[in-house]
Amino acid sequence: MEELARLRWQCRRGTKELDYLLNRYLETGYLVADQGGRELFVELLGMEDDELSAVLMAEAEVPEEMKVLVGKIHNFYVD
Repeated sequence: MEELARLRWQCRRGTKELDYLLNRYLETGYLVADQGGRELFVELLGMEDDELSAVLMAEAEVPEEMKVLVGKIHNFYVD
């Protein structure tokens, strides 16, 4: 639980769009992700806000190893 509370705090980025995308994935996809997927999400949260926003809003190229994760985050937004 402590880990989820820490990640929930890291998902707060100051914009509604990023907060929504990240928290929705944390509450749904992260909980069922394997260890590799969880590590990638933590790495994604380590990005600076402008870089993270560009990646999630499809304004910048997604790092190859994160393409599947970013796709999953977008899918949770649409669902």
